[in-house]
Amino acid sequence: MITGNTSFIAHIGWPTHAFKAPMIYNPYFEQAGIDTIVVPMGCRPEDFRTFLRAVFSLGNIRGALITMPHKVTTVDLLDEASPTVRIANACNAVKRNAAGQLVGDMFDGEGFVRGLLRKGCVLRGARALVVGAGGVGSAIAASLAAAGIGAITLFDARAESADALGGRIKTHYPSIAVATGAKDPAGHDVVVNATPMGMNDGDELPVDVSRIAPSTFVGEVVMKTEMTAFLKAVQARGCRFQIGSDMLFEQIPAYLEFFGFPTTTPENLRAIATLKY
Repeated sequence: MITGNTSFIAHIGWPTHAFKAPMIYNPYFEQAGIDTIVVPMGCRPEDFRTFLRAVFSLGNIRGALITMPHKVTTVDLLDEASPTVRIANACNAVKRNAAGQLVGDMFDGEGFVRGLLRKGCVLRGARALVVGAGGVGSAIAASLAAAGIGAITLFDARAESADALGGRIKTHYPSIAVATGAKDPAGHDVVVNATPMGMNDGDELPVDVSRIAPSTFVGEVVMKTEMTAFLKAVQARGCRFQIGSDMLFEQIPAYLEFFGFPTTTPENLRAIATLKY
């Protein structure tokens, strides 16, 4: 029940048809007796800079979840950014502090890596390939580096994006071997699709699956469906894998703390979620 006392979290992106967060947060808020809702807000890229400041002028906003295609744009709109935001050059959580300033953090990578570790994936010293160097890919790459991987290969359709991310990783993690410009998955222990490929029927696969070894751990970020064409293909090769929504469930406890709410566990969130594909 929405009342005059209800606060909200804006879930901002474009388009909104693949949004899953409202189906996870809102059942949790209801279970926990928290008078807050997550509201999807479809904001086109050309309107985003004006809209973000405008929505934070509302008195009952608790924060904003930022998703594609706005994660990179958000960084320049913040008054204060976490170290993860600076490394990833992307932001997916914004709140207003007591002084009215916009403060941003990034939890995609933390959630993704937390999920891998809970599934028994060994990251220390591993060789990782991340395809996609936008907001989510940059965050995952930064968190993989923080988890102690030994080498990382970065690929993006815009080569300059991968090169820039590689430079930031080298600056903060000089011991990690960084390569860019190729997306051959052979020889990698971890392969991540951090692109939107799989959002639409008929999308090409992000890498040549025939080159992925069965021992490779594969991660997906697309959440439109649980088993994307890419995950079905790597499953057929015998790979262990992580579905896109796992990243979301693993990061929500950190989000809740960031926004000042009581936290919970990924298991509880899954049990009460009303996810639909």
